[in-house]
Order: sequence, then C-alpha cells, then structure tokens
Amino acid sequence: MIRATTTALAMVCAVAMAISAAAQPAQPAPTPSKTVQQSLKVQVVLSRYQGEKKISSLPYTLTVTTNASTTSLRMGAEVPINTAVFRGEGQTPVSSFSYKDIGTSIDCSGVALDGGRYSLRLLIEDSSVYPDDSAPAADKTGHPSFRSFKSDQTVVLSDGQSAQYTTATDKVTSEVVKVDVTMSVLR
Repeated sequence: MIRATTTALAMVCAVAMAISAAAQPAQPAPTPSKTVQQSLKVQVVLSRYQGEKKISSLPYTLTVTTNASTTSLRMGAEVPINTAVFRGEGQTPVSSFSYKDIGTSIDCSGVALDGGRYSLRLLIEDSSVYPDDSAPAADKTGHPSFRSFKSDQTVVLSDGQSAQYTTATDKVTSEVVKVDVTMSVLR
C-alpha cells in the first residue's frame, strides 16, 4: 500500500511539473553580441635615411573602420618608358612607349581586440625611379631604373600609440627605409 501510494504521488508530481513547465513562456534564445565598429585614424610615415641623415619623410593618413572592409590609398603617377624605336629608310625615328606605375599603395584593415588594443594589418607598396646618380651602373644608358619596397605586416597598438615596425636597406643606394605607424581612436 505504501508502495502504491508513493508511486501514485510520484506520478502526480511528474504530471504537475510537466504542466508547470508547459505553462511557462519559452525563454528567448540568446542573441550574439553585435560587434561595435570604431573609426581609427592611422598615420603611416615612410622615411628614407642616408646614414643618420633623413632625406625624405612621406606621411599618409587613413581612416580605418574596425571589423569592416579594407581601406585603400593609392597615390602615384605613370612614367613613360621608351620601349622601341622604329626606323624606316630615310624616315624620322618613331618611338614606342609603355607606362609603369610608380608611387605608394597602402591597404589597411583593423580589428578591435580586448583591453583597448587594435590589430592593424598594413600592406604597403612603394616604388619610384632611381635618381640618375644612384642608378645601377648597367643602366647609365638613359633607361630608367626603378626601386620598390613592399611590406605586409600586422601590428598591435593601443589608442595614441606609435611604433616603428619595419626597417630595410636598399642594396643599390644603401638608403634605409623606415616605416612608422601611429593609431588613434576617433570619437
């Protein structure tokens, strides 16, 4: 008898709990937290040094939105290159030209990290014509020589922080190229 009463009581409790659970409104599923996008001011400075003497400093400023697409900057020119000279008998020579892009290209993307830090991926390409006095000896024929610099790196910075994250030496001129980056959060 006690056993039948206990079993009946357990069944009543189970039914009551099931009815109670069904009567409560369903809890909404948790929604993923939205990633807040922030605007960052990123300044990139490409500097060239001959020994200790700074011979050029080129600053570029970009606004980068975190957790978004890449920001790009393109600045330069197309330089004509004499590729062929056509001469017919008794005719004036006619030159053919092609063009080479020179200048600076910067692509930058940013990701917000914990602790007020930001990861910046910078892809920098810089090209220019060698000055006549520093052109390789084989190219003293009047044909232009070109130099190029490429860097693809990630640097982690906090608001207002600067870093010099790349240094490279040009084999022909021994000039040293340094890249500095400064990042600040736009409010």
